[in-house]
Amino acid sequence: MTRFNWQNPYPTPRLPVFARNIVSTSHPLAAQAGLRMLWKGGNAVDAAIAAAAAITVVEPVSCGLGGDAFALVWDGAKLHGLNASGVSPAAWNVDYFRRKYGEENGLAIQPKRGWDAVTVPGVIAGWEALHGKFGSLPFGDLMEPAIEIAERGHAVASIVAYKWAAAVPELKDYPGFADVFMPRGRAPEISELVRFPGHARTLRKLAEQGPRAFYEGEIAERIAAFAREGGAAMTAADLRDYKADWVEPISKDYRGYTVHEIPPNGQGIAALIALGILDKFDVNALTVDRIESQHLQIEAMKLAFADVYRYVADPRSMEVTPEQMLDDAYLTERAKLIDPKKATQFDFGMPKAGGTIYMSVADERGMMVSFIQSNYMGFGSGVVVPDTGISLQNRGCGFSMDPKSANVVEGGKRPFHTIIPAFLTQEVDGKREAVMSFGVMGGDMQPQGHLQSIVRMLDYGQQPQAACDAPRWKVNRDFTIDVEATLSADTARALEAMGHTIQSIEDPYMDFGSGQYIWKLDCNDPERGYVAASDSRRDGLAAGF
Repeated sequence: MTRFNWQNPYPTPRLPVFARNIVSTSHPLAAQAGLRMLWKGGNAVDAAIAAAAAITVVEPVSCGLGGDAFALVWDGAKLHGLNASGVSPAAWNVDYFRRKYGEENGLAIQPKRGWDAVTVPGVIAGWEALHGKFGSLPFGDLMEPAIEIAERGHAVASIVAYKWAAAVPELKDYPGFADVFMPRGRAPEISELVRFPGHARTLRKLAEQGPRAFYEGEIAERIAAFAREGGAAMTAADLRDYKADWVEPISKDYRGYTVHEIPPNGQGIAALIALGILDKFDVNALTVDRIESQHLQIEAMKLAFADVYRYVADPRSMEVTPEQMLDDAYLTERAKLIDPKKATQFDFGMPKAGGTIYMSVADERGMMVSFIQSNYMGFGSGVVVPDTGISLQNRGCGFSMDPKSANVVEGGKRPFHTIIPAFLTQEVDGKREAVMSFGVMGGDMQPQGHLQSIVRMLDYGQQPQAACDAPRWKVNRDFTIDVEATLSADTARALEAMGHTIQSIEDPYMDFGSGQYIWKLDCNDPERGYVAASDSRRDGLAAGF
């Protein structure tokens, strides 16, 4: 039975939601789209796909039909992992970029936006794989809410409008962007009605012809033709040959529970490494928001990133395995590097040889879905295929141009990926039971959000909405630390005194992610249902019945 402290010590406009069927997303209309499928008799996977389709319409600043996805699905007895991140066009390699863009500091130049940042979109193949394995309603039914919203239009939400306006100056001149996302020559304002007829047409084709139509046939030909027109490498064959992969989740035990993540090419392993290191300390003996606890968590995260940035890539290219990186003896040695009194600049270790939306869905039959999809960096590449509503991600900039790197760009390869769903289970009377479906969107903040919220719930007993609302910190790639302005000034000053380079950020939405959490209240009494939280850093909603 769950034993949380149900008080919330942090300022928040939201309360935890209790229900037997819940959809928690970063946009209310997407949550309602998922609930419609549950009301129709569908399961949590049906609801997740419907919500995912809807959110490409109502939160296009974060994801689209040309994005990527990952999922963890608890089918009532077992956890399944899905990697629907796209691969690079077959023609890509370091020389391709060097010839086209030249060199800088001895490495080929890698564009951040435009066609040469676009890998094969994986999100629709992800919906296809989820539906084929677990779906119970016809695929066309799952597209109905999104089609309706795209055709009739919707009033733009507050944080979506803010992020939309911030992206326009950089992306307004990219192919197809202004035609779709600047219908009045600018970004829409809060509450302004926007319609996406091209998006609706693509969704209707997927509803009628099935999701494979995105990779073969008319839609694929439109994408490939627009790529040729833009001088890009992506071909119809690149699209036709792509499929999502079912993978075995990786995991780490922590405080009597097991935390699960998708294996590389994603960065979920960073959260597991950090938790494995923290497990060597008595975190519960420290005060939750005080310096000693926050310092330990930050140092564990820095150690994790030092290894992740060195080793994680497409698993076919990695020189060490996830098992080696998560080896308990290795993490014990890494934990010894933490000085509880001061900040340390860590290097990677040597394991022994051997801009995104996140949603969580659970139904009363026990199925739970942890799902994430993204265009990366807001709208992604800035490229939008005309008359289709397909805005394409820019995951190609996740590759390295260093030929010595395991993550070096090659044809047909998955890049290092930031988006990561997560899941929590527990062994009860010899049987594995689902506990929580959760995730935090937001680039490199994601494993850090996993770590901070898990510690708050498991070490300190904070209920999910409180753990979600608590002030966050973020370790940057140069190991400086950003802190939310709501973090205690005393704690921030103390961190700085210990040697951390601190910045206080007033804009939490852009820097500290946004989470959704669904926790099963009692594995012995399914009638109690779940408790859900939705992050106040976005326009989100946890809704249930």
